[in-house]
Amino acid sequence: MNNQFIPGSAVAPTSTVEISISCRELPDMDTLSRSDPMCVVYYQTIGSNRWTELLRTEVIWDTLDPDFVGKVIMDYTFEQDQFLRFEVYDIDSPSADLDRHDFLGFAECKLAQIVAAGFNSLKLPLLRDKDTAYVALSPARLTRNYKGTIILIVEELTQLKEELSLRLEGRLMGSSFCGFFAPKVFYILSKANETGSYIVCHRSEAVRGENPSWKSTAFSMRTICNGDKDRGIQIQCFKVGVNGYHKLIGTAVTTVNQFMALLGSDGLQLAGKKQRTIPSKIRVAQIRVSPIYTFMEYITSGTQIHCCFAIDFTASNGDPTFPNSLHYMSRNSRTNPYEQAIQAVGEIIQDYDATKNFPVFGFGARIPPHGEVSHHFPVTLSSSACCNGVAGVLENYRSCISQVQLYGPTNFAPIIRDIANLARQNMNGHHYYILLIITDGIITDMPLTKEAIVNAATLPLSILIVGVGGADFTAMEELDGDTVRLSSNGVVAARDIVQFVPYRDAYTWTASNTQAPSSGMANNPNNFDTTARLAKAQLAKEVLAEIPDQLTSFMKTCNIVPISRLN
Repeated sequence: MNNQFIPGSAVAPTSTVEISISCRELPDMDTLSRSDPMCVVYYQTIGSNRWTELLRTEVIWDTLDPDFVGKVIMDYTFEQDQFLRFEVYDIDSPSADLDRHDFLGFAECKLAQIVAAGFNSLKLPLLRDKDTAYVALSPARLTRNYKGTIILIVEELTQLKEELSLRLEGRLMGSSFCGFFAPKVFYILSKANETGSYIVCHRSEAVRGENPSWKSTAFSMRTICNGDKDRGIQIQCFKVGVNGYHKLIGTAVTTVNQFMALLGSDGLQLAGKKQRTIPSKIRVAQIRVSPIYTFMEYITSGTQIHCCFAIDFTASNGDPTFPNSLHYMSRNSRTNPYEQAIQAVGEIIQDYDATKNFPVFGFGARIPPHGEVSHHFPVTLSSSACCNGVAGVLENYRSCISQVQLYGPTNFAPIIRDIANLARQNMNGHHYYILLIITDGIITDMPLTKEAIVNAATLPLSILIVGVGGADFTAMEELDGDTVRLSSNGVVAARDIVQFVPYRDAYTWTASNTQAPSSGMANNPNNFDTTARLAKAQLAKEVLAEIPDQLTSFMKTCNIVPISRLN
């Protein structure tokens, strides 16, 4: 909770909380194995009936009783109704499209209900009919219509800015079968709560061998122990079984402080079932507690954020002289979707860029003087692509529209590679780049684009894609690695650097995101201006939401410390 006292100011009494999610007795949708569940969490913004996706947990294979590692972290405000919806799916493919997976059930509640239940947990039945009004059903009807249960436990988090890096090794985890087929072993870390039960925090990869060595893992200290280094942590080691029926090897209870004391020792003794003595041990191969540096620390230490724009000039946008074109320049000063996206992002980013010079490129047009097709040209149509401020970006965009011929196809890779080369020259943490691509259609060079993004994932670069118009952008979701990390040619991206947001226009997009009244709004100039401002603010929020985490993840990967921490 924010307890800082600042006279003459106001602050809402909020707490940051963590919600742990488990399910029991889920439906079994697979024939030869068990369901592979994943939970998707949604929330409702104040004054809206629209559910906004907040989190997708990891997929847990072959189980009907999952304990998810993925947690919901959000601010709890006592005086507000904060509605949450939990949908559980059986994942059958790598697709991010939920309609391609089996729906197992859903539940709805208020955050206050989870808080009130405390460590005893809130247990809710999962309904199979997705269109059912959950809160309207009586407890008796809920009981008749459910299949499976979701269990929610909340804990208030401290504001601790420390991280624990831990690498474990196993010893004598089981012998090979008939001299062949060495066992595959994984471990689970769980933190103790006030009731004496345990909440899963981490599930390792499975490693083959009697003496496995697992990958190093980093945890926020508040995730693993909420800042209490003497809080109980349970470690369980399992031998991988068939169809999710894993065999427990042994268990031990320790703490962060004890983990640190175990470094260099013979290891932590595991106990088998009924506490019988077994030879298996867990050895701490590496452990380190280090500070977590924040986005604000990097910015206040001098890191500059630079925004580059890429605008789609393909013919699918429509003839810019016609009002139905996405590039149409209205005589009554109404901005088109491209202008709205430029303003939404540019007006936020310019405060973090001392130069206020934005490189702006176009793609998919025939350009003067000879009409050749270009997939990477300066919108200024000069030797320099830089525009002075957001006003300069808009001025050059409007001028360019009348001098080029919209053509095609829609290729992203050339511009991504060019901006990546610019970012590659500034790896010291002093500069971070954002590429905003505004497009109306599905890209035609998807394999090359995926390769360019994967190659750029190690650079100080984030890519924002705003899809305007009414096209089907389903394929574009693949580039946004929130659910499945993007890969190309067998190489997985080092980090997620893409954020995709579909955006039609100010009125249509705002109407689908809020409860704004629709009658007469499209034709009323005052209403249009109000809607445009609201849409611009909301678009900026959604498009830029992941930038702080993406910037700090790059700095962490490169071991870059804020200048203020070096003094």
